[in-house]
Amino acid sequence: MSSAVIWTNAIDELALLPVLGEQAEQQEGAGEEIGLTFHAVQELEPGDRWAQAFATRWPAYRAWYLSQGEGERPELETCRRMLDRWMPELIPTFERLVELAGREQLAARFLSLYGPPGFVVGCSQAAFTGVGGPVLVRNYDYPASRLEGIVYSTAWTGRRVIGMSDCVWGLLDGVNDAGLSASLTFGGRPAIGEGFGIPLVMRYLLEACETVSEACTVLERMPIHAAQNVTLLDREGDCATALVGPDRPVEFLNIPVATNHQRPDDWPDYARAVDTLGREQRLLGLVGDPEMTAGRLTEEFLQPPLYRSDFSSGAGTLYTAAYHPADGRAEFRWPGHHVSQSFERFTDGTHEARYPAGQR
Repeated sequence: MSSAVIWTNAIDELALLPVLGEQAEQQEGAGEEIGLTFHAVQELEPGDRWAQAFATRWPAYRAWYLSQGEGERPELETCRRMLDRWMPELIPTFERLVELAGREQLAARFLSLYGPPGFVVGCSQAAFTGVGGPVLVRNYDYPASRLEGIVYSTAWTGRRVIGMSDCVWGLLDGVNDAGLSASLTFGGRPAIGEGFGIPLVMRYLLEACETVSEACTVLERMPIHAAQNVTLLDREGDCATALVGPDRPVEFLNIPVATNHQRPDDWPDYARAVDTLGREQRLLGLVGDPEMTAGRLTEEFLQPPLYRSDFSSGAGTLYTAAYHPADGRAEFRWPGHHVSQSFERFTDGTHEARYPAGQR
C-alpha cells in the first residue's frame, strides 16, 4: 500500500484542518503550484488584526467544527467551565476574542478548543543543547492550503510569545520571553477523547509556564483530546518530550526528539508510510553527534529524510522553525530563504512560499 493511500486512510480516520481561503482552494483544485503567504504579525493585545484574521478563516473553521454535526461538539457552558477549570489565565483573552468574533455562541465554542474534531498532522522536532544552543528545531509537514501561516508576536497575558498560529489563537510551536520553547507533533494513533485541542494547550504552556518543569506539570494534569507529542526546551537547557493523549497517562521521555509515534506498534502502516522511526533515528544521530552545532542541525532539517518533499501525499514540509529560548529569538526557514524574529526586534512582513500541487 502506498504512503499516499495510508496517509489518506489516516485522514479519513481522523481529519485535516480545513482549507483556509478561496485562493488556496482554487489553487489546490487547479493542478498547479500552491502558493502560501506566511505573515509576520505583531499585535500585543487582541485587536483589529486578529479580528480580520478570524473573519477570513471562520467560514472554513466553522464547516470543519460542524463536520460531524453540531451535537458532537460540547455546549458553550461546558466549554467555558473547562476553560475556567484548566486554563483560568486565558479567560480574559478568551472573552476578548469572543467579543472580537461578534459574540457568536458557536464561535465561542470553537475558540474554547474543548472537544474539537480529531485531526492529524506530521512533523519532526529536536531539542539541542550543544554548541550554539539551546535550540528547538522543528519541521511542520502538512497540506499547504490548510496552514494559517501566521507568525504572531503577542503579549495577551502580559507575557511575550512568538509562535506559529493554528486554530486562530492556538499555536503549533513557539517561544516565550521567560525562555521556554515548545513544539508539537502528531502522536501516530487515532485515539480521540475528551479534552482540549493541542494548539490551545501549546498557547497555554507558553502563556503560563517559565520552565520545562512547570510545563510538564501542566501536561501531566491537562485533558488533551488526541494523541500528540510535545517537545519542550528552556533557557537553562532542560528538555523533555511528553507523549500525551486521552486514553493513556502522560509519559515523559528523556530523549530530546519526537516524530510521529508514541509506541512503534501503535499504527504500523502509518508509521511506515511517514517513516517516523527512520526520522527519529536520524534526529537521535544528529543531536548525539559530538561535533554538531545548532546551525548545522537547523540546516539538516532542510534535507531528507527530515525535509519531506512528497507533497502529493499531503505531508510535505511547509516550514522549518528554530527557537532559541535563551535569547528570545525565532528563525523560520524554507529552502533558499529564512526570516529571523525576536522579542527585541520583530518585523511585520510576508513571505510567499510555493509548493507542488496534488495535496489533499
